[in-house]
Amino acid sequence: MLATSEILRALVGIESVSSLSNGPLLDAIQSLLEPHGWFIQRFPYIAADGVEKANLLAVPSQFKDSLPDVELFFVCHTDTVPFRSEWTDATVLTEKGGFLHGNGSCDVKGSLAALISAALQVDTTSIKRPVAFAFTAEEEIGCIGATKLAASGAIRPRYVIVCEPTSLRPATAGKGYALAEVNVRGREAHSAFPYRGASAINAAAGLIVRLEQMQRQANEQGDDRFTPPVTTFNVGVLKGGTAKNIVAGACSFLVEWRPLPSEDPQLGGSILNDLARATSFDHPNCEIEINVLRADSGFSNPAGDLLGAKLCSLLNRAETGISFGSEATRFASLAEETVVVGPGDMETAHSERERVPIDELEEWTNIIKHLLLNGLS
Repeated sequence: MLATSEILRALVGIESVSSLSNGPLLDAIQSLLEPHGWFIQRFPYIAADGVEKANLLAVPSQFKDSLPDVELFFVCHTDTVPFRSEWTDATVLTEKGGFLHGNGSCDVKGSLAALISAALQVDTTSIKRPVAFAFTAEEEIGCIGATKLAASGAIRPRYVIVCEPTSLRPATAGKGYALAEVNVRGREAHSAFPYRGASAINAAAGLIVRLEQMQRQANEQGDDRFTPPVTTFNVGVLKGGTAKNIVAGACSFLVEWRPLPSEDPQLGGSILNDLARATSFDHPNCEIEINVLRADSGFSNPAGDLLGAKLCSLLNRAETGISFGSEATRFASLAEETVVVGPGDMETAHSERERVPIDELEEWTNIIKHLLLNGLS
């Protein structure tokens, strides 16, 4: 029987950044699960970039006629973020100091390997309640595969476990995710005569400074399940101007915010509009337009939830909340309870420091085996 680390080695060796088809990785997953009594369904689609992607559902064969209803549903995405060409061994799993290093080892092929390893160690005929695995596409660029799967009606889960690195602390709540594009239009002029123009970059800077000041004054006594405990904003991309000696006639930037689950994700757009109006008083010859591109609510399980309590007990760890986005927001509305959990620390992900602890990997494999055989009883 393949060890979890050996399965992870094979998975890391299959490059699956979001821009590529995840077909080769799904082929590897299917080749491992199907001969061991798992029924496989693929849901292909053509992505916005024209590349074929797919979601894959796997259920023990005796439960295929129970679909779309399942008791326990594990979700794990198949794509990774891109990596620099200088990271020459990104797709070669290496062991060092009790950790396994490689692109996707933490986010989230470690969990993927644990799911497969657990499935291969369990006789499917011993699984008494309907369970399913979902391996999704394009999570790293907006949970696109999960959105399609959730909307398809192919699955109706009661309890959902979304695999993401949480150092095996069960996350029973998660922040939402929202994104807006801010477009500022000014008036170009020769930079020697700035009074003849209106700098869109200066106006954009004024709005960004107001946003930063607002965050500094925010009440830090928010939801202590999260670090930080409040809704956060970030300006991640900015572009503007045409030449160094021209007053900038246009500037645009992207703002993301991660709202607490108790907050309306649209509130951030209203805040940006209020800040834009205040900025316009200082820059009356500039127009500022806010376009909200995405507004996903967070999730939070009810007090005394069964799934969270069971995982906390099995893992001997306290519950937590996650500040990063996940596919939990796509499935929480379908399920009674949703928890995000998995080996590794997200703070090492999306970098050449990415790694997963071997002991957590093995522990998570054993917990999955227990859940497959015993459910939440």
